[in-house]
Amino acid sequence: MHWIYLGIAVLFEIAVAISAGKADGFRNWLWTAATLISGICATLALSFALLTFDVGVGYAMWTSIAGVGIVAFGAAFGERLNWKKVGGIAMVILGVIGLRLSGAA
Repeated sequence: MHWIYLGIAVLFEIAVAISAGKADGFRNWLWTAATLISGICATLALSFALLTFDVGVGYAMWTSIAGVGIVAFGAAFGERLNWKKVGGIAMVILGVIGLRLSGAA
């Protein structure tokens, strides 16, 4: 179940990034509300995941997986993706795998 909570937290964290990007410096109240609500939901889901995961490992996996998702989402909608970004994503994925293999959950 902790993996489901982590996945939900990742999805809401991706929503935070997308919403914050559209909030226009928090001048657009609808996107601002979406940012804040998504942030609350992400943090709540993460807190449930951290009941099983070590805090450092769970938080690192959450931010890393969400970061990869945000870059992938951006690339799907026209942001440039070059070999440096792909290499960085590969290192992040390897790091998450290494954390998982550490036996943290």
